Amino acid sequence: MPNLKLGPLCLRRIDTARNMRRFYLLSIQPTLFGGVSLIRYWGRIGTGQTMVQTFDASAEAGEAFVRLERAKRRRGYTSVEENV
Repeated sequence: MPNLKLGPLCLRRIDTARNMRRFYLLSIQPTLFGGVSLIRYWGRIGTGQTMVQTFDASAEAGEAFVRLERAKRRRGYTSVEENV
């Protein structure tokens, strides 16, 4: 996966019966030193926290991106585009 084209992905999980309104945002961006960063932003809608993971190769970042996306979709998160 040398030419990685994974764009930002915004997922959310809304369950009004459980008073749950959560989001999860994933994006991949290049670093200044030739690496790749996977940026994760998540939390309750209206708040949130950020985590940045740095990888040497874009393939590693892509695998982490796909792994996190699958895990969140298994937990009930859907794309914002799917909810509109």
